[in-house]
Amino acid sequence: MESTAQYWKPVWRKLEGKYRLHLAQAQSNRAPRGRKEDFRDAERLVRRQVAGELILSFVPDPEQRLWRTVTHTKLQLTRDKVRLTNQLEALLEDCRIKLSGFVSQLLGASSRRMLKALAEGETDAARLAALTDAGLRATPVQLPDALAAAATLDPARRGLIRLTLQRLELMEKQIAQLDTMIAKLLHEPSEAVLRLTEIPGVGVDSAQQIIAEVGPDAAVFPSSQQMASWVGVCPGRQESAAVSKSDRSPKGNRAMRRILAQCANAAVRAKGSAFEVFYRRIVPRLGHNKAIWLAHRLCRLAWKVLRQHLRYREIGPRPNLEAVRKRASRLATQLRQLGYQVTPPHTEAIS
Repeated sequence: MESTAQYWKPVWRKLEGKYRLHLAQAQSNRAPRGRKEDFRDAERLVRRQVAGELILSFVPDPEQRLWRTVTHTKLQLTRDKVRLTNQLEALLEDCRIKLSGFVSQLLGASSRRMLKALAEGETDAARLAALTDAGLRATPVQLPDALAAAATLDPARRGLIRLTLQRLELMEKQIAQLDTMIAKLLHEPSEAVLRLTEIPGVGVDSAQQIIAEVGPDAAVFPSSQQMASWVGVCPGRQESAAVSKSDRSPKGNRAMRRILAQCANAAVRAKGSAFEVFYRRIVPRLGHNKAIWLAHRLCRLAWKVLRQHLRYREIGPRPNLEAVRKRASRLATQLRQLGYQVTPPHTEAIS
């Protein structure tokens, strides 16, 4: 079969388990110009497959494809929530309510209470400000001034704020349901999730997404270099007559590239870790955009953790034991909420 958009999937699912299937990338099967004929195209595919000229795509098993579908759905919902949060902030500014300048999170507990009261018709800025927690960074004078426009807010805009808050609450409930669903689906490879979370910058959600993309053992990739090439976090090589045309990285698996880039940005902020030391050494010379490509190291490290069943051991010069202990406790709490059985390791074992 030739992979074109989504049209190959129903045929693949119908024949899966009955035959040995190969999915060829369309770029490696360019047909000659002229009128296309299905039978001749099939013959050409077979000849090129026998000659080893086709580039085959990696198609996971049905269970792993289900993992991918659920994790991608959660990612899309999270993006929709961020987009809707930005729309809410724009709506508040259109109403002359600059709330985001005085709270750390627009959807925090204090902000939600004020926004719900505002949507229900409250017009007194002092009463709205009194709904906040004592630890809010805004002073008692600043917050009523930011909410002064509530007295003249029309019912239509209040209704828009109420609808936006309802949509956000629905998205949050669906994301929580997807979290529970992912934890149940990945209950068997829970040990792999725990090992991945020990890597600096990799959280529970990132570990689940990595396993959904490459599998619990990364068994498809014989080496870490091949996995990095498949992901697209290594330099490309386009040469002709011993002349390099381009060193741009391949597109690879975009979902894995996004996950590793996010983990790399978090890993370089882990105090005392090897990633922070390496990043600080090369960022003055390369800049952030190139230095953050230590995602390549994270990719190869993830392969070792999954394929060789190793545990991460920090080799940084000055590990912050208190920070490591807090992170281990936080991750253990998050894993228990998802149904995993985990005990925080001792700080000496982590360091």
